Amino acid sequence: MRHARLLLIMAFLAGCSTAQSPGSLPKIGESAVWQVSPQFLAIAHAACDKSSHPGVRECMIDQMAKAGAPTAAVSFTRELYKQSHGEFGIMTGFQNQSPVAFAWVTYPLRANTNYGLLLVNGRPPIINVEDLKLLDRKTMEQSSQFQDLKNQFPKVDVWPGDRDGKIWPNSQAGPSGGIQFVVGYPLLNGCHACERAGFAIFTWNFDAQGKFLRTAFAGMTPPPLN
Repeated sequence: MRHARLLLIMAFLAGCSTAQSPGSLPKIGESAVWQVSPQFLAIAHAACDKSSHPGVRECMIDQMAKAGAPTAAVSFTRELYKQSHGEFGIMTGFQNQSPVAFAWVTYPLRANTNYGLLLVNGRPPIINVEDLKLLDRKTMEQSSQFQDLKNQFPKVDVWPGDRDGKIWPNSQAGPSGGIQFVVGYPLLNGCHACERAGFAIFTWNFDAQGKFLRTAFAGMTPPPLN
């Protein structure tokens, strides 16, 4: 009897662990898309900017539901808020692709780069393409292309892209049945409004099951002529 009881407890704990694992999160889909209107932003700012709510961003999420946003859209924004440590973003575009899909996100409270791109439904479930810490910067910085560019633009560096939701990244086959996404990042000479020095190209590499492997530096485009 004691042995049977122990087996039941172990099975219960295993079930709890499985239920809470990242792999059990629901798939993100088209139902989470919601278009941000100027009317929503005006009403939400009026309600949140001077409210006693714990935080403006949490208040904005609550306002989404009041404005009629789909439940899936509000849930996505809450999950993104948690994973990004406080960013308020709304999914405004989605393209299904297996094993990893694209989600365009609008960040209405940002001063710059109000649009971003996420790779979703893989492992991990949400990956921010604008997370520059994930880029293969070492290979880029050691390349002759980048070294030559620094002679012309001494403060050049990679910056997040301002994704407008109109141009989807190219995808191509990767090793062992995996998939790669090709993404460009602006090279700027020191600040967001500084000289443009071309684009750095990186691939985001996933295995056949959608597990993120790494990024790889794939080259650069030349600076603009003017």
